[in-house]
Amino acid sequence: MKAIVAPLALILLTAGCARDDGSYPSLGHRAVEDRGFAEPKVPVAVATPDPALDAKIADITARLAAAAKDFDADAKVAEPRARAAKGAAAGSEAWLSAQESLATLDDRRARTSGLVGEIDDLAAARAAALQPAYPALDALRAKAQAEVERQNSAADRLQSSVAPA
Repeated sequence: MKAIVAPLALILLTAGCARDDGSYPSLGHRAVEDRGFAEPKVPVAVATPDPALDAKIADITARLAAAAKDFDADAKVAEPRARAAKGAAAGSEAWLSAQESLATLDDRRARTSGLVGEIDDLAAARAAALQPAYPALDALRAKAQAEVERQNSAADRLQSSVAPA
C-alpha cells in the first residue's frame, strides 16, 4: 500500500509546480470601481386627473353609501330578531326569523364586498397600464374596506347570539 501512496503523492505535489503561461487580468484597482453603486433617484410619478375614472369613483361611492344604508336598515330589523332568538332552539320560529334576517345581512355584505372587488379591478387596470396610484381610488378603497369590516363585525355579533343550526 505504501508503495502506491508515495509515487501518487509525488505526482500530486509536482502538479502544483506546473507553470501556466496564460495571460490574466490584473487584480489591481479599476476605474469602474470609483463609481457609486447607489440607485439613481427616480422621480415620483404623479397621477394626472382622469375624468372617466373620477366618474366611476363617484358611481361606486354612491353605491357604497346605498349599500351601507341598506345594511344599517336591515341590521335594525335583525337586531331584535336575534335578541328574540337568543337561547331559542334551532328550528324554532324565533330562530328561523333571525336566520332570515341574518341571510339578508349576508346578502348586503356580499354587495359591499363586491364593490371592494370593483375598486381593486380599477386599481389593477391602472397598475397593468403602468399608471401611478390614483389617490381618490386609494381613499375609496380604504373607505370601502372599512365599511366591509364594520358590516362583518355587526353581522358576526348578531350571528353569535343565535344558536347554530
